Amino acid sequence: MSELLNFIFAHEAKFRRERLPSLYSDFRVQRTINPDGYEANISTWLEALAGAASAGKLPTHSAQNDLLLLETGQELVRALETKEYGRPLALGAVINEGIQRKEMIPFQEFLTTPTSIYNRSWVITPWQILKWGLKQLGLAGGSYGEDRLSIGQFVLIRNVEVRKIWIVNEMDANWKQEAATKVLSKASTYSSRTDRVLSKDLFIKQYSKVLGEEHTLSESDINVLLLFLARDKGSIAYDGRTIKFKRLDESTVGIDEQDTTIASLKSLIANLTTQVDSLTNRVQKLSITAKELVAKGNRTSALAALRSKKLADSNLKTRLDTLAQLEEVYTKIEEATGQVEVVQIMEASARVLKGLHAEIGGADRVEDIIESLREEIGNVNEIGQIISEPLTSEAAIDEDELDDELAAMEGAAKEEKEKQEAMETERRLGEIGKGSRPIVEGQNVPPKGPATASPQGNKKPVNQDDVNETTAGVAQISMDIDRVQEQDSNIQANKKKQDIAQTA
Repeated sequence: MSELLNFIFAHEAKFRRERLPSLYSDFRVQRTINPDGYEANISTWLEALAGAASAGKLPTHSAQNDLLLLETGQELVRALETKEYGRPLALGAVINEGIQRKEMIPFQEFLTTPTSIYNRSWVITPWQILKWGLKQLGLAGGSYGEDRLSIGQFVLIRNVEVRKIWIVNEMDANWKQEAATKVLSKASTYSSRTDRVLSKDLFIKQYSKVLGEEHTLSESDINVLLLFLARDKGSIAYDGRTIKFKRLDESTVGIDEQDTTIASLKSLIANLTTQVDSLTNRVQKLSITAKELVAKGNRTSALAALRSKKLADSNLKTRLDTLAQLEEVYTKIEEATGQVEVVQIMEASARVLKGLHAEIGGADRVEDIIESLREEIGNVNEIGQIISEPLTSEAAIDEDELDDELAAMEGAAKEEKEKQEAMETERRLGEIGKGSRPIVEGQNVPPKGPATASPQGNKKPVNQDDVNETTAGVAQISMDIDRVQEQDSNIQANKKKQDIAQTA
């Protein structure tokens, strides 16, 4: 089994063994008798081919696998062949359906189309009407010529827009991620104009592995991606050499001579930096080699290594001086572009303030408005005060009179309560004075009157509990008398206060 089939069977959940007979059969006849089954098979094949392309598993004639392109031909058919089911008989229909649905676009057509691939013409041509009629009559489609396998390179739009990343998670998981969005997400961190301008070489260095470290975009992939971002997404400007990312607040983006110069300067600095790193490593290696040769006693070879080291040192110094100058120039350009943006913002802010001040009408108009506002607020307060005044003089309420009346009512209530308590105290005193005591339920009480002798002639003994109770009663009577006297004093004092209040 080919590497391509191993990948598809391992990562495509829809390529189950029970579905293989249908997928490898000539299912074109299902187009009319079973449209749902036909659609399911077409979608399964298109997803499998796109996923295999993004993983670099498709056969190709180039030295590097394309991740955004599909190359059709007999090599592809042989790579999909199995011993049990043979070759996929409807592969030509799959490719043609992808082309009709604009999921696959011929490579050269994609590069030369002047308008966006998302533009759809609403004008129906006579050929389209004829083609539709032939399909309805069964004279087109099916096993006819249009389902022959188209040979060539095709741009996989779902790989340009969406890249399928395979993640093994309990034997089945995959999720999709927009490749173009990954580029734009990384570029969204660019703040200044110099950051947003790149040469094509720098773009390749920075974004060739945007789809993952395990895969590198080919030159064809880079051309497709740049054209898609510029023409179809409108997110960059691209003239074949220079790329400029659009700011979020920009509706359109263009490239001028300043952008081209900035891109060339950045590319030159990057190249010099690479050369400096290479020369630095060479100097270090030659120095180590010369020391080893001296240790071995090989004087001639050691001198040759030192001469090479000296030349590399001189070349390195020249490159470092040039790099320092270019970096200084680039820093000044960054500073100047920042100043331009600041001045533009300040100029726009000045225009906004001028317009706002014109709408306000000046300080005199503001003073007039504030004075008018004060007058109206005064009118509102005056009207509210008038409304709150009583309609007649009789309706006025004397708050002091209300307080006096309330105090008199409270004093009367307190006096009544004290009278009730005094009466209760007098009643209890009367009961105690008559020699009575409370009768407890269930207790035997001896009859009143003189004591009589028992049948045996003995006197009744004195009950100690009665003595104690009588003593406690006498003490309580004394306390009640004191409290009654105090209440009488309070009553007299309250009466005097009421008389004084009424007289006043």
